[in-house]
Amino acid sequence: MGRLSIAAIVVLAAGGGCRERAKAMESEAAVRDLVKQLRAQAESATGLRFKHDVAVLLRTPDQIHDYVVHKFDDDLPPSELAGLEAGYKLFGLLPDSLDLRRTAIDLYSEQIAGYYDPDSTALFLRAGSDLYRIRITASHELIHALQDQYVPLDSILRQRRHNDRGLAAQAVLEGQATFYQIKVLMPEQRPDTLPEHWFWRQREVAVEQQAQMPQFASAPLWLKETLVFFPYLRGADFVGWYVRTHAKGEPYGAAMPVSTEQILHPDRYDSGDRPVVLAFTPPSPDTVRYEDDLGEFEIGVLFSQLLGDSTADRGPVYGQGWGGDRYRVYGTHADALVWYSVWDDTAARDRFVRTLTSAWTARRAGNAGRRYRVDPLTIDDRPGARLVDAPHGWVGWKALPGARIAK
Repeated sequence: MGRLSIAAIVVLAAGGGCRERAKAMESEAAVRDLVKQLRAQAESATGLRFKHDVAVLLRTPDQIHDYVVHKFDDDLPPSELAGLEAGYKLFGLLPDSLDLRRTAIDLYSEQIAGYYDPDSTALFLRAGSDLYRIRITASHELIHALQDQYVPLDSILRQRRHNDRGLAAQAVLEGQATFYQIKVLMPEQRPDTLPEHWFWRQREVAVEQQAQMPQFASAPLWLKETLVFFPYLRGADFVGWYVRTHAKGEPYGAAMPVSTEQILHPDRYDSGDRPVVLAFTPPSPDTVRYEDDLGEFEIGVLFSQLLGDSTADRGPVYGQGWGGDRYRVYGTHADALVWYSVWDDTAARDRFVRTLTSAWTARRAGNAGRRYRVDPLTIDDRPGARLVDAPHGWVGWKALPGARIAK
């Protein structure tokens, strides 16, 4: 899914906080002066130098909303959006009645206090914001501006049909901005000395803050987890680990993590544990409407959703041991789902199959129009699993699609 950066969503303070009395910004010139100070602090915090200046402009709430609409539609054209939405509804990650485009745009518009736009290489801030909010927002977005001068942000974040890899990259970029934001705001602090998983342990604080925002409070768990908590908090924990264990450089280019598994388990990153790439085998029994993957993190969110785990604490265990996955949405009405996955060992696969079977049975109870099956199997000598969920009359039941390890 296309992702925008959301600034000022989580105010993290190491050792006492940094809130000061809110002051209205009197002019655009005053904003620029503040950003200029923060820019020098961003260079000091990261050890990176700005190669060129970054324009600073104010935008009204309506202008920010228009930008969100444009960016969302550009990242997710109608056909991509329809397929993605159908897939997540078939998984149960989105309610059947939800309009994903409207919900996401309303959520982004509510959350965004400012943004760095790689297309115009400019930093945009919400007009009328107080001094505190400007500082929080600019300190985060200036890190994105620095990133853009060293790595191609747009190409990294526009990876179509590689959802898990894109979410991992997003975690590095947002996590890095969250991590260094502390030092920009409080130069005396050293975020690299924070305990392991410190950022993730701030999740409860973030939940309380976000609960005050009606669009976020009513959003599905999947949107909350993938939009905010994973990229900002899990990402910041990964960056903190990387800074402590890798003396030089940034996790860019060939060093960029390639899966959410590597973000969640940095030892897997260091060992070079890359996901298995799965591919569906021809022929296709029906029209393919969409294809993508979930990855370890979203599998954890899926189980949290299926098990009614609103805290998202229980679900992640069922994604552990993930080796790779691929799903397809089939049919004229995008109403058939086939999902293959491979696992590190049979124990992880069997735990996954057992729990998915139980949860899916409960989910589909009383739905006489659909049929499903969850099967343990072997995919090119790897422990694998397959979920099929489709109407009783689906043509694919006569010859289920197959899958293989592509590389």
